[in-house]
Amino acid sequence: MTTHRHNTPSKPLQEDCRAVCLELGIRFFDEIPDHLLDPALVAKVPVEWAQAHALLPVRWEGRVAVLTSDPAVSARQEELALLLGVDLLPLGARIEDIRAAINRCYEKKSETAEGFLRDMQARETGETPDDVRSDDLLRAAGGDAPVTQLVNLILLEALKARASDIHIEPFDNHIRVRYRVDGVLYQQSAPPKHLERALVSRLKVMSHMDIAERRLPQDGQARVRIGEREIDIRVSTLPVAEGERVVLRLLNRDSSRVTLHDLGMPPVVLEPFQRLLEEPHGLIIVSGPTGSGKTTTLYAAIRQTDTTGRNVLTIEEPIEYQLPEIGQMQVKAKIGLTFARGLRHMLRQDPDVILIGETRDAETAEIAVRGALTGHLVLTTLHTNDAPSAVVRMMDIGVEPYLLAASLRGVLSQRLVRRLCPHCRVPAVASEADLRALGSAARRIGDRALWAAGTGCDACLKGFMGRVGIFELYMIDEAAQSVIRHGADAAEKLRVMPGVCRISLVEDGLDKALAGETSLSEVLYVVGRVA
Repeated sequence: MTTHRHNTPSKPLQEDCRAVCLELGIRFFDEIPDHLLDPALVAKVPVEWAQAHALLPVRWEGRVAVLTSDPAVSARQEELALLLGVDLLPLGARIEDIRAAINRCYEKKSETAEGFLRDMQARETGETPDDVRSDDLLRAAGGDAPVTQLVNLILLEALKARASDIHIEPFDNHIRVRYRVDGVLYQQSAPPKHLERALVSRLKVMSHMDIAERRLPQDGQARVRIGEREIDIRVSTLPVAEGERVVLRLLNRDSSRVTLHDLGMPPVVLEPFQRLLEEPHGLIIVSGPTGSGKTTTLYAAIRQTDTTGRNVLTIEEPIEYQLPEIGQMQVKAKIGLTFARGLRHMLRQDPDVILIGETRDAETAEIAVRGALTGHLVLTTLHTNDAPSAVVRMMDIGVEPYLLAASLRGVLSQRLVRRLCPHCRVPAVASEADLRALGSAARRIGDRALWAAGTGCDACLKGFMGRVGIFELYMIDEAAQSVIRHGADAAEKLRVMPGVCRISLVEDGLDKALAGETSLSEVLYVVGRVA
């Protein structure tokens, strides 16, 4: 069987691909739609071969076709036609689009952990796999050991589900596997109990831990790939009575590329916050509980700064994402490199902007404030429930009120709420209890419609699809500085001062609920009762 041959010059340049396709009467795709992709067609084609030659078999208008960036080269197309046993209709596309489509197609092709476990049945395995760095999960169906394949499939499923964490928990007679998606844990198909030790050993090998140490907690890091996309994984083990619990934090590098606008900041927050980032010096605090997206916000803020004309340095524990053209230092408490010590040395590096991953103690807080007062723009995070509480927390840590008043420029507090699926959301009405919980903010509802989560559809998970931030911004003006300088009841006074708060958490959450982005129950669950 052969593919269509054409007598044309070989190896056209990529930018000439469209012209060559037009000359040959071949359909050219500016974008490759998902409906062309058929995972069954690539079952016999190794992903390495498809990526190396940028060839992808697809279905188009009832025929089997091949996407190619070079229609004039038919030798590899003939090999593919022989492998599949069909004549292939050539279709044109840019090489980068084809490789992206290959990744999407092979992600759909990959079998599930549930199916793998079903086929595996009670297969015994006691082998410890070799160390693998930056595994490609799309190659999981190769000749690896069964436990290696199982780990790859668990990781791939979690990434496809947009999970942020994987929990592997041992019990007396079973193992529980759960994925955290949009802040909620969902139980998944679990491997049999007899695979527990081999599964944990594989994860330890991947993350460069001591597989023989089962009595002490351990931390490690691993890196995997899905085609061209790399994912960093932080792995933590904890010995418990039934074995070892393992939690994997999945760090998608694409998350470090989000902008402040992508986070969902309303204009009333975005514009003044951007002005704060243009200040030559001062202290900016981002507050919120663990998992509220504070680090992502700081990374987005740093990406907006001018790294060409300004020296930007960060000190973090740990470094979650590598940022281009920025010096990042990781805290290492075991060797004495604390936030305070690292920050003190960082000030000798002639920085313009300093990002402190978290202010935890009096020494770090004092150095941060003095750095802000001596000509540096300092960004840091605190664990507080709202923006005014961050002011009190800094004073409780040990910062003198007059120093805090002189250095503080603004406080941003935030939470993450789950987005409603636009395909299956349903109309909703606020209950009397909800209206009472909203307090004075309930006036914003009026006659406007609200929405609630549906039962779920093919595009979402139980009615939700991703998360969006809700924000509260306090701009510290001269009046607010005077309140902070006097210290007593500063938080309560700031909450009622006119012009200081641009928008509150509940107001921004309610606005997003009225826009159909989230539900009122989700806002109240995350923010709590206002009244």
